Amino acid sequence: MSGVVASLKALIVKLSAFGDIIHALPALDDLLSHPEITEVHWLVDQRFAFVTDIFPPQVKVHKIALKGDKRIRHAWHMIQTLRNENFDLVFDLQGLIKSGIMAWASAKRACTVFGFDDAQSPEWPNRWFVNPVKFHPNETHVVQLYRRIIANAFEPNHDTAYPYIAPNIIVTKPMIEQGNQALLTLDIQPPFSVIHIGGSYATKRLSDMQWREFANIISAEQKVLVLWGTPEEYKRAAFVAQNNPHIILAHQCFNLPTLVGLLQKASCYIGQDTGVTHLAAASGCATLTLWGATAPWRMGALGDEHKHMIPNVSCHPCFKRECDEFICMPSFHTQTIYHAWQETKQ
Repeated sequence: MSGVVASLKALIVKLSAFGDIIHALPALDDLLSHPEITEVHWLVDQRFAFVTDIFPPQVKVHKIALKGDKRIRHAWHMIQTLRNENFDLVFDLQGLIKSGIMAWASAKRACTVFGFDDAQSPEWPNRWFVNPVKFHPNETHVVQLYRRIIANAFEPNHDTAYPYIAPNIIVTKPMIEQGNQALLTLDIQPPFSVIHIGGSYATKRLSDMQWREFANIISAEQKVLVLWGTPEEYKRAAFVAQNNPHIILAHQCFNLPTLVGLLQKASCYIGQDTGVTHLAAASGCATLTLWGATAPWRMGALGDEHKHMIPNVSCHPCFKRECDEFICMPSFHTQTIYHAWQETKQ
């Protein structure tokens, strides 16, 4: 977008989910650091608004309720609110029909809406509402895709791949204090490792018995904190921690600033492809990720301090939410995970 004037106001539409919002942080940083951008807004699904607690303070967040009986009315009111902001640039980093509609409807007449092309959009009708961005063949990670969409407003003819940049959360003193208080309440001191047994769908999850066997092994060397995020996950986490005083079950679902502070003290985080895993990596914690249906080249945390276990099965990665022959995660042996943990912990 050549010849644009300074003092541009921008909106990012990235409704969900937890991990995807973390992946979009480098694109947000790109936009915030651009000399022509003076104001950045973000539209998020109300259910995932908790993730924005770790955003830079200058980002103005708008929360939309996309569930419930009044969702259409709420969407209409949000569109009016956003249109009144008179954005110069709008970016749809979601690629869905609903995100495309919200981005298009929130933009003023002369405003361009940048989004995914046909090949990368999760829902192809999204292309009706956005100006599709063409990606470089070497842009395979979602971080690269998000960065390309933002950059296309300023460098539409950039002919090399935008590099992967690790998402980074600025750790503040209040975060550290909240994390320290949580550890004091849990009676945990370093060294300790953190496990999160959650996963948004079954093809990402290690079985509860596998988690329990692994946690019992490493608890002989250091304490283990087991995190959870929903009532269903709490029951599973309680099973993992059962009858072992060195495996500590989190007494609550911590908010993100507390988790960031807590993870600063952990020697290692072990999890699946889930939001807390990506949060841990962005917080600077060494991570070990166990991959099922998804793949690290697409959404994993890259860098020497982050290790990845990939199943040795011919169907990986399938990116499916359901599987009639679920063999990838069950193929991980407890001792193999243990040795990977030894190589990862700091």
